[in-house]
Order: sequence, then structure tokens, then C-alpha cells
Amino acid sequence: MTTSNRYGAAPAIPAGAVALSALFVAALVTAQVTAAKVLAFELPVSLPVTGAELALPGAALAYALTFLASDCYTELYGRRAAQVLVNVGFLMNFLVLALVWSTILAPAAPSSIDPAAFRTVLGAATNIVAGSLVAYLVSQNYDVVVFSALADYTDGRHLWLRNIVSTGTSQAIDTVIFVGLAFWVLPRYVGIGPELPASVVVSLAVGQYLLKLLIALADTPLVYLITALVRRSEEPGTGVLQ
Repeated sequence: MTTSNRYGAAPAIPAGAVALSALFVAALVTAQVTAAKVLAFELPVSLPVTGAELALPGAALAYALTFLASDCYTELYGRRAAQVLVNVGFLMNFLVLALVWSTILAPAAPSSIDPAAFRTVLGAATNIVAGSLVAYLVSQNYDVVVFSALADYTDGRHLWLRNIVSTGTSQAIDTVIFVGLAFWVLPRYVGIGPELPASVVVSLAVGQYLLKLLIALADTPLVYLITALVRRSEEPGTGVLQ
């Protein structure tokens, strides 16, 4: 039943749009607060660049989920709506930073956890923040544009192709910008952040991209499943918040 207010009938809100926006924002916020930790996984074999250990930022998995959400959103609601989601998400990064740092700078009660430890965990370094913000803005907008262009080129067919191509290439761009800016350019040429050996920086980039590429390949069935479920739920008379 459609509700109304003093301005007239309230617009219907697609339930899928709400759910995918929530997934996108949840993954984005999680990536923001977990980016500072570097993960290390032992491999059963030694690779040419990474060796027997795969190193990647802690935000890699959460951030990969944002591409799953944005691809589904683009498929269902179009390029323009997806770009609004991506760019509003970019602005929300600054809100997250403001809320985190306002809490860090506020005085701590005697019963609080150690403020220094709290700052170490949540207060991401400037090089990490700058790298992630620039990488996000470029790669997410690129992903939406490429996904939409491939949809037009294939007349809406081959969803698997546009998911893999758009996500695989945008994740490569994201990785190069984030790792290059956060761990190479800013530490060496601006003096922000610790300088890491070139081998470590390359290993971080390769490790991060390998995980993201695997996720892009593995999440293709999920894209089909999610878009099918949303389309079914949003058939006339179902799945709409009013």
C-alpha cells in the first residue's frame, strides 16, 4: 500500500537498491578501518615475485565486495545511479574519517582501553588514507563506466564477461594507485609514511591483485544470483519499500 505525506505519494524505493547500497557502504567502511593491517599468507609453492608468502592489505577482501555490490547495482539500476552510489560513498569516507578521529582526539575515561592502542588500530596513517581515497575514486568510477559500456556493446548479454572484465581491470588500477601512492610515492617523495623496499611494495601489489582477481572470478555466480533475486523480488507488487 502506498503511503503519502503532505507533499503527496511517497516514492517507491526498490528493496534491492537499499540492500546493495547497504552492502556497498558496509564493505567500504570495513575496508577503511582495516586498511592499515598487512596480512601475510603462506603459500604451498613459491611464486616468482611474492615468494612463498602472499602479503596484502587487510582491506583487500572487504574492498573487493564493494565491486561486487557496484556491479550488481549498475546491472540493475544503470550507470547514472551507480555513479551516484560510488561518489556518495567517496564522500562518506570523509565522514568515517571525521567520526574516527573525533573519537581518537576526545578525552578518554579511566576505564577506557588504552587511547594509544585505540589510535594505533583505528587511526590509519595519512599515506594509507590518501592512497585508498584516490584509488577508490578512480577505480570505482572506471568500473561503473566499463561495466555499462560492455552492457551496451553486448546488448545486455554476457553478464559474466562485463563482471570479470570491468572488475579485473578496475582492481588492477586500484591496486597500482593504492600501493604505488601509499607505499612508494608518498613515503619517498613527500616524506609521508614508512619507506618499504621495492621488493616488498611489488609483493604487496601482486598479492593484493591476485586476491582481487580470484574474487572477481569467484563472485560471477553471485552476481547472477543477486541480480536474478532482486529482479524477481521487484516484480510488480513485491519487494518494494513504500
